Amino acid sequence: MTVDTIDCDIHPGVPDIKALLPYMDEFWQESFVARGIDGFDMMSYPLNAPITCRSDWTVKGQRPGASLDAMRTQALETFGIGTAICNPLTGGQVAVSETMGAAICSAVNDWIKEEWLDKEPRLRASIVVPAQAPLLAAEEIERCASDHRFVQVLLPVACEMMLGRSYYWPIYETAARHGLPIGIHAGSMYRYAPTSTGWPSHYLHDYVAHSQTFEDQVLSLISNGIFNRWPDLKFVLIESGVTWLPGFIWRAIKTWRGVRAEVPWVSRSPADIVRDNFRLTIQPFDAPDRDAVERIVQQIDADHMLLFASDYPHWQFEGDAITPPGLSEALQRKVRLDNPLATYPRLKETVQ
Repeated sequence: MTVDTIDCDIHPGVPDIKALLPYMDEFWQESFVARGIDGFDMMSYPLNAPITCRSDWTVKGQRPGASLDAMRTQALETFGIGTAICNPLTGGQVAVSETMGAAICSAVNDWIKEEWLDKEPRLRASIVVPAQAPLLAAEEIERCASDHRFVQVLLPVACEMMLGRSYYWPIYETAARHGLPIGIHAGSMYRYAPTSTGWPSHYLHDYVAHSQTFEDQVLSLISNGIFNRWPDLKFVLIESGVTWLPGFIWRAIKTWRGVRAEVPWVSRSPADIVRDNFRLTIQPFDAPDRDAVERIVQQIDADHMLLFASDYPHWQFEGDAITPPGLSEALQRKVRLDNPLATYPRLKETVQ
């Protein structure tokens, strides 16, 4: 298959629990019904929030992103996408019960295979795992990894604790063994307030505040020596924005030079680790104009880090302005094709 563009972030509309029951074993089917929560809706974005779905992508009577036919027309064909990675945003990771969360995540993975991957050969997917139960998450990765249409493991950026902690190492060990990057998507398990001073009052604040959470998690992964154990493991920051990165890199370098005796295992500059082991999707790029985009790209000094993404069906741009102004033709090609192929080894098996 020849392809000019790889979309690293589209969002199928995950149905409610009732629609997922056929993908669960008998115990969980009975359990959800008996508890009266079989109608639980796992919509991760507020249904009527404008950012949840572009108005011209709305399908009457359906949740955003639920129509495979609409996705083909509105995203794959409109933007010339040859391969797209589905990132199902699911409430399974919010479940306090570890086993219930694992059951939901497994059902979502089987649902995405049957309802999307089997019906559209241009699609790939992330493995949704219960972040609240790393050992069960590792089991789910093992269960799904033999299907090479799964190309990464998906986690929310705000989990039970900082992602560098050894609590999560079973996930990284299993992902690394199968050559799967870790996708970290904007979102929360809502165990704790998403800001250092409490809970936001509005969705606007909650969404924007996640850029700080991404910074925290990147530093957690670096300072806890994750890349000493798994030097080739890649983390993809999805919907993190981009403009925070240059200032973050500068401050991380400056501080590391002063306190590096505290973390002697971090023997390389944080800037080098970020450029080697982290990638970012370009939706939202969050720069106001061409000059700002060019300046940010220059400051990052790593054009291999950026990955193309439409973020379909979320409303991050209007019309067909899917990439920000200020990207050169050579960088456009890297962002659309070369960088995704270098980030996701399994895409090389079918994409040329």
